[in-house]
Amino acid sequence: MALPRRPESGYSMPHKVSLSRLKLTDFRNYTAASLVLDERHVVLTGNNGAGKTNLMEAVSFLSPGRGLRRATYSDVTRVGASSGFSVFAELNGMEGQVEIGTGTDISDENTGRKLRINGTPAKTVDELTDHLRVLWLTPAMDGLFTGGSSDRRRFLDRLVLSLDPAHGRRASDFERAMRSRNKLLDEGRFDPSWLSGIEEQMASLGIAMALARQEMLGLIARLIEETRETSPFPSAALELSGFMDGQLERPSVDLEDEYAAMLAEGRYRDAGAGRTLDGPHRADLLVRHREKQMEAERCSTGEQKALLVGLILAHAKLVANLTGHAPVLLLDEIAAHLDEGRRAALFDLIDALGGQAFMTGTDRSMFSVLGDRGQFFTVADSRVFK
Repeated sequence: MALPRRPESGYSMPHKVSLSRLKLTDFRNYTAASLVLDERHVVLTGNNGAGKTNLMEAVSFLSPGRGLRRATYSDVTRVGASSGFSVFAELNGMEGQVEIGTGTDISDENTGRKLRINGTPAKTVDELTDHLRVLWLTPAMDGLFTGGSSDRRRFLDRLVLSLDPAHGRRASDFERAMRSRNKLLDEGRFDPSWLSGIEEQMASLGIAMALARQEMLGLIARLIEETRETSPFPSAALELSGFMDGQLERPSVDLEDEYAAMLAEGRYRDAGAGRTLDGPHRADLLVRHREKQMEAERCSTGEQKALLVGLILAHAKLVANLTGHAPVLLLDEIAAHLDEGRRAALFDLIDALGGQAFMTGTDRSMFSVLGDRGQFFTVADSRVFK
């Protein structure tokens, strides 16, 4: 993988990417909603269940994938809608002013998401990354350190995707090849030439995935180290485990050959297990609280939240540094588990990133220290009030 890199002389204040208009139709609990925005941060407050997170989910559909909830498109479409959902945004993006429209049409046999940029159909949703990068932190991620390894892999892959859209295609191609191999093994079809071809493809894709993850962790780790002394949040030590441990510094061609040989040697074992036991799909992201020298899963709930916030902010700064444009941040219930001092520090850090952030909460007073750096909206009864 070749992540974008800016020259050292380019590490100045990133250009701001900001939404100036957001319009929803038949999205979750909204029949229709429209927000007119300026460049400031957006604060959405209201009771639980009012639809605050739904608005942020709509913004997350301005990036590739299925949004911050990873929902099926049928679940996103408002119950009772005659067609699919639509999200429309006007923004000052990485390539200037742009209009983006995306959504689905349930009357269309092809139920995939459609995308138009300045009124022209896009070939792929990856084109969204030409205009903005969207990062998010939600309460559902609070169990990241104590949950299963699949959650942490998905989290790490999302970090990589924000800078390398091709990572998603590599991962899906790897999964497809692995399913083909598993099917052949399950059927007892041990044709060497056929299996070898699939395993060589898996080796090429799998090593590329592992190297992309490792490079991302290295870049974040260096940035965390640079800001460790001044950050109000604990710093995370990051490590990949479970696949090619300690070997990813070797030439990729050697790693591919070794992984292909590993797959060939494990055919009968994998056939008995009913799945492929070695590969990037078995890797795990290990996180430690550096100051306490403690595994993240053993930390308190508050410490885990602070670790996660620090990690997300470090990644956001990395995206800004490497692309030259600050990402749009979606921070759901961000202030809920932070004391007043950390909330104030968090808002200062968000503002210093140079981008636009969307934040939600039930209590507007928790955002009072943000002052005129924010624009405040109340969400109630599937409506949004300035």
